[in-house]
Amino acid sequence: AASSVAIARAIAEELEMNLSDERINEIAYEAEKAYAGTPSGIDNTAATYGGLIWFKKNLSGGPNTIERLNIRKPVEIVIGNTGVVADTKKMVASVAERKKQNPEKYDPLFNQAESLAFQARKALEDFELRKIGRLMNENHGLLQEIEVSCKELDYLINLAREQGAFGAKLTGGGGGGCMVALTPGKELQEAVATAMEKEGFKVLRTKIGIQKI
Repeated sequence: AASSVAIARAIAEELEMNLSDERINEIAYEAEKAYAGTPSGIDNTAATYGGLIWFKKNLSGGPNTIERLNIRKPVEIVIGNTGVVADTKKMVASVAERKKQNPEKYDPLFNQAESLAFQARKALEDFELRKIGRLMNENHGLLQEIEVSCKELDYLINLAREQGAFGAKLTGGGGGGCMVALTPGKELQEAVATAMEKEGFKVLRTKIGIQKI
C-alpha cells in the first residue's frame, strides 16, 4: 500500500498533475485490489494521509469514514517482522470462505472485533494506554480464533508481552508479516525491541500519534 501511494505521488508530481490526497488514495486502492483481492482500503488510506486515523469501510459502497485522531502525546511502539511472507489475497479469501461456511462461529467474532475497535478509539482519545494494551491482546485472541495468526507471530507477541509491553497483536492480513507492540517510553520500547533482535528478528522502533508534516 505504501509503495502504491509513493508511486502514484511520484508519477503525479513528474507529470505535474497536482492530484489531491483523495485521488491518490483512490489510485492506490486500485493497486491494492490487484495485490490483496478485496482489501478494506485501510492500508492505502493510512499511507496516503499519515498520522493516526479512524477508518471504517462503507459496506454499502459509499464513501468510507476517514477521521484524523489526536492523542495527548506520541507513544512508542515496536513493530516486529516475522520474516514470513504471507499471501494476503489467499488469506483474505480463506477467511471469507470460512465465514461463509460457518457464520455461527465467525459472525460473533467479527462483531466482537468491531466492538473492540470502538472501545480502542475511546481509550486512545482518553489516553488510557493500559486499556489500549488489553484491547490489543483481546483482539489478537480473536484473530487467533479467526485462524489468521501463525506460530512466528504468536512467538513475537508473547515475547513482547513477557518484556512488559502493554499489549501486542498481529497487524495486516496475518499468516506472517508483522506484529505491533504498545511500548510507552523509550526504556520499555528498547527492552522489547532488543529482545526481538536477540532472537534474530528485524524490528522497527517508532511512535504513533505524530502529526503529519
